[in-house]
Amino acid sequence: MAASDSPSAALRRRDLCSRGIRLAGKMRSDVVDLLDTYVERQGLDASASVAAVEGVPVAAVERWDEQTGTQRLLENLAAYRAFRALLAQMLEEQREQLGEADAALGRALAAVLLQVSAFAYHLEELLRLESRGPPSEEGARPPPPPHLGLFERKLRGLGVLRELAQWAVRSARDLRQLAKPSPGSSSAPSPAESP
Repeated sequence: MAASDSPSAALRRRDLCSRGIRLAGKMRSDVVDLLDTYVERQGLDASASVAAVEGVPVAAVERWDEQTGTQRLLENLAAYRAFRALLAQMLEEQREQLGEADAALGRALAAVLLQVSAFAYHLEELLRLESRGPPSEEGARPPPPPHLGLFERKLRGLGVLRELAQWAVRSARDLRQLAKPSPGSSSAPSPAESP
C-alpha cells in the first residue's frame, strides 16, 4: 500500500475524485432530464410508486460513515456495472417497443449508458490507484430479465432511473469522502483543475 500513500498518489487520487464528482453531477443532471422525458414518453405518472426492482442496486446504506474508501469504491463499481447492464436492456426494449418512432428517448438512454460506462471505468482507475485492481466482471452478469408485461417494464425502467439518480448523489458523497486527506497526512493544496 506504500504507493497509495505517496504525495503524488494522494494528488492523483484527489484529482480523480474531483473529476469523478463532476462526472457524477453531470450524470445526475442528465438522468433527471431523462427521467422527465421517460415519464412523458412512456405515459407514466411522475409520482408513480415503484417497488424495489430486482437486480437494481440500492443507493441507501446503513452506517455509511463507517465504510472504508475501498468499500465505497467497490460498492459503487458493482452498482454502475449493474446499471450498465440494466440500461442496455432498457435501450433494447425501448427499440423493440418503439423502433425509431421515439429516437430522442433512445438517444438520451444511450447517452446515459455511455456516462455510466465511463464512470465505471473511472472507478476502476481509482481502485488501481488504491493498489487494488477492480474485481473481475466474470460471473457478475445480472440474471436474465424477467418476463414482464409492457406496463411492468415501463415501471421497472422508472425504478432503474430513479435509483441511478440516487447513486449519482451517493457517488459524489463517496468521492468527496475519499478525497479527504487521510488522518496523519499533511494536507497539500488542491492541484489546479485539469482542463
